[in-house]
Amino acid sequence: MATKTPLDRRGFLRIAGRYGLTSTTLAALGFAGPLTLEGVGRASAQTAAARNGKAQFNFKFGAAGFNEENLKIQESGQIWFARELEKRSDGAIKVDFIGSNQICNQLDCIKKTQQGIVDLFTASTQNSAGAAPYYNVLDFAYMFPSRAAQHHFFYHPKSEALLREPLRRLHNVQFLFTHCELRGLMMGAKFKDRPTVTKVSELAGTKNRVTGTQLGRIAMQLMELGPVPLAWEETVDGLKSGLIDGAETWMGAAGYGGLSPVLSQAVDLKFFCGTEHTAMNNKAFEKLPAKLQDVVLETAFAAQQYTQRENERALVEKVGAVPNPGPDTLFGKNKVRVALLSDDEIRKAEQACSPEFNPKPWEEWRERLNKMQGGADTYKEIYTIAREIPKDAPVDSVKPRRWWQSA
Repeated sequence: MATKTPLDRRGFLRIAGRYGLTSTTLAALGFAGPLTLEGVGRASAQTAAARNGKAQFNFKFGAAGFNEENLKIQESGQIWFARELEKRSDGAIKVDFIGSNQICNQLDCIKKTQQGIVDLFTASTQNSAGAAPYYNVLDFAYMFPSRAAQHHFFYHPKSEALLREPLRRLHNVQFLFTHCELRGLMMGAKFKDRPTVTKVSELAGTKNRVTGTQLGRIAMQLMELGPVPLAWEETVDGLKSGLIDGAETWMGAAGYGGLSPVLSQAVDLKFFCGTEHTAMNNKAFEKLPAKLQDVVLETAFAAQQYTQRENERALVEKVGAVPNPGPDTLFGKNKVRVALLSDDEIRKAEQACSPEFNPKPWEEWRERLNKMQGGADTYKEIYTIAREIPKDAPVDSVKPRRWWQSA
């Protein structure tokens, strides 16, 4: 009967104690069919045996709060990348995946990577901006009109000069790949009995949890959305208790972060990036032989395509980030209404807070980031790239490009 024993957290940790956390995590994520104690145990033994060869490079991967469970809700590719990197390097690179906030969290993974405590990390670019301010270059309000536009930029050869090279030079970070969503407001209990939001003005005067980004706060202040700094770990209690009215985040994060049970409405404001990226200590990257550097970049390129495909599926099938979410999705089960704003209403929000229509509040940051980059008008250049494809282009229509080869 052991084959029918469902895998729970205690069973997972028992297997991990025998075969190692990374091997067990990789086995569980790659397991086909229902997760059972015996099946995952057997797969973990096989995975551990395959990983036992002597690697040339052992990398610690600090993945903030991510684990094999919530990465099936937000498919941002971290465990897939770790497993694929070991495979593509023929075992020359071994990755110890350390998620669930065990070695670093959203705010300090960047610092521990810069210090060399971990070699790879995952956190949102917005939370990483506190210790590495050039990340703010992604956070101008309404710079990206869609998720497709985001993917288009991260594949673009100009992303090298506008994003990746300055991060290496200024912050010792090799930007590898990212998931792509746009942030809105996830409203709590106070909006349960209110009509579904159709106008940004209906949110004016509310208090909303804000992430670590400096630029996101500018946009929220201009739209009167009351930014309140609050740790991610305290957000659920804040929404439940009414300490805050809502949380500024993206729908995938609301799903994997456990917010769904305390949400009433997910307002698709789309006002700046929600990018859960994976990056590497650049000095560690540069120590790799050229052949393995190529393997890392090719694996990152494959992981960008993985998130482009799989997160779009998960948004619909797992989160329910669509009008009328399916009954088996997180939003469907918790009766979270997805509030889509009209193009005219998004345009009003853009005119209120974006540098394109209201430049003065952004001048200081634009000047600072332009100097850090080396002189380009970073906002205008990224804004233009984001509009090289049609506004309504579907995400799966974006052509993958090796950004480092055509730079």
